[in-house]
Amino acid sequence: MATDASPQLRSVPPPSDFHPEISLSQSPTHDGLHFWQFMIAGSIAGTVEHMAMFPLDTLKTRMQALGASCSVQPVSVRQALGSILKLEGPPGLYRGIAAMGLGAGPAHAVYFSVYELSKQVLSRGDPNNSMVHAASGVVATVTSDAVFTPMDMVKQRLQLKNSPYKGVAECVRRVVMEEGIGAFYASYRTTVIMNAPFTAVHFATYEAAKRELMEVSPDTANDERLVIHATAGAGAGALAAALTTPLDVVKTQLQCQGVCGCDKFSSSSIGNVIETIVKKDGYRGLMRGWIPRTLFHAPAAAICWSTYEASKSFFQQLNGR
Repeated sequence: MATDASPQLRSVPPPSDFHPEISLSQSPTHDGLHFWQFMIAGSIAGTVEHMAMFPLDTLKTRMQALGASCSVQPVSVRQALGSILKLEGPPGLYRGIAAMGLGAGPAHAVYFSVYELSKQVLSRGDPNNSMVHAASGVVATVTSDAVFTPMDMVKQRLQLKNSPYKGVAECVRRVVMEEGIGAFYASYRTTVIMNAPFTAVHFATYEAAKRELMEVSPDTANDERLVIHATAGAGAGALAAALTTPLDVVKTQLQCQGVCGCDKFSSSSIGNVIETIVKKDGYRGLMRGWIPRTLFHAPAAAICWSTYEASKSFFQQLNGR
């Protein structure tokens, strides 16, 4: 009997689609994509978005940092741009872009993959629920900000006029030696408090606008769908950016404190920073940089969402959907 049983056991072949090296990988989630594919799509989208719009981000940082002891005079976008081009040339608009490159890819990989996972878990069969989109966006931003905040701080310090740092490595080394690891996260609480409503407004507006535009033209080709994603993303990005500018000013103040003559705060309290800004610059100081911030986020969101959806479409075709 033993001699008969052994061939019978060996005669059962493994399934044709069985691959031991990936047997523990996740099955496709909604949209027919794996978790890692959402991560790659998000990483590509975030990197393209931030690299393309980096000069506007530099203008915003310069205008917001000027609200500290560096100056209290109102500075327009044209004045800020003219000053940079005159004194530093076009390369001045790109100081700190290496830090952005190091932070944007990993942070957006986390951002979009957590968003998609949260949306799948929370939707419970209702993919059009705006509250689910908003809540998923908040979960995603809290997670991704933990990844991005340190490099964002380095980026903003490098963007300052007459920055004392020559590059990313020197900035990181000096901050660790002079201020400690905690300095990289001095603005984390403010960033989360800012980005939570920003992301809630952004994702809810984007999903709603995309749905409405799709209903207007349901039989659209892929190229036209990208226009819809870009349009919905631009509107959502602009609205969310304008509404959260005051907290973005606070974040910039905290990340640039003590550098290039900017104020040094005794604590990372949001109320303390707001009080200092209002005392020195009035309530208008809380809206410094809102124009370049909005100009940044409208096209940036359009670029990000269209790139993200295009990457998802590529993976869907690769998966045979």
